[in-house]
Amino acid sequence: MMNALFRRGGAMLDVLLKAFSFFLIIVAGYLLKQYGMLQRSDSVALSKIMMNLTLPAAVINGFASFEVDHSLLVLVLIGFVCNILLMYGGYLIARKRDNETKAFYMINSPGYNIGCFTLPYVQGFLGPVGIVATCLFDAGNSVICTGGSYVAASNATGKSSGLKNTFKRLFSSVPFDVYMLLLAAALCGYHLPSQVTILTSIVGNANPFIAMLIIGMMLEINIDRSQLKHVYKVLALRYGAGALFAVLFYFYTPLPLEIRQVLAVAVFAPGSALSPMFTSRWSVPLGSVSSFTGSLSIFISIIIITTLLTLMQA
Repeated sequence: MMNALFRRGGAMLDVLLKAFSFFLIIVAGYLLKQYGMLQRSDSVALSKIMMNLTLPAAVINGFASFEVDHSLLVLVLIGFVCNILLMYGGYLIARKRDNETKAFYMINSPGYNIGCFTLPYVQGFLGPVGIVATCLFDAGNSVICTGGSYVAASNATGKSSGLKNTFKRLFSSVPFDVYMLLLAAALCGYHLPSQVTILTSIVGNANPFIAMLIIGMMLEINIDRSQLKHVYKVLALRYGAGALFAVLFYFYTPLPLEIRQVLAVAVFAPGSALSPMFTSRWSVPLGSVSSFTGSLSIFISIIIITTLLTLMQA
């Protein structure tokens, strides 16, 4: 009994240290920009590195030992539907606003930071079944995170038109392409050889650092007070819907307990690290607001998810 308690305490400490490490990297990115060692424009180059190298490599690493339980494929649909509902909620909030504001809500309301944030929690508390369930939820989530929300915002504001152009934008996202290809391969029982993952593990391990550094570089603490209302509305939508989703999944679905626990945690994940990058394509100032929103969501999620897991393990 005591050994189990010590293991849980150690797992909790590891999770808190990792979460605090993310916070420190965000602070480092912000301070490097403030003292002129890096420029905010450098985040554009880092975003390209993340989107085309480190994030695809991290996705490949995640699928290296990924074994699909076909009975749990419903989790892919759940991850996708949660995002669609949040994105539609963002659209309703901003439907009468200008295109840039509408795009901000549609990009920042959905999207869960699963790989860099939630998965370490699950690894520490919910074991192998929890890891697989989290990856399946993230497969549906990634459709929106890696380009789906940007495409939807483009269509909703008239920036993009036609089915062909929509698919072109969606499949021009390298992480999305990699995620879909690897998910299809996993469903068919195929896996990449270990020689490939040796290389991608080196590159992919840099992804959490780069993602958090970009958030820090894009962060503007002294943002226009008039923009704070957008931050509050997005966070209220995300965490209000998260509470509703968590209650629904945990108490009213016939899934195994471990899966219900994963879903209850996953829906409280912070905003996607890619949201500021996609938002900046519409408006650089709103990109800063997006970065501030994402940073604040990390602190909120640390409190909520740590509390939930503590209650679940009690």
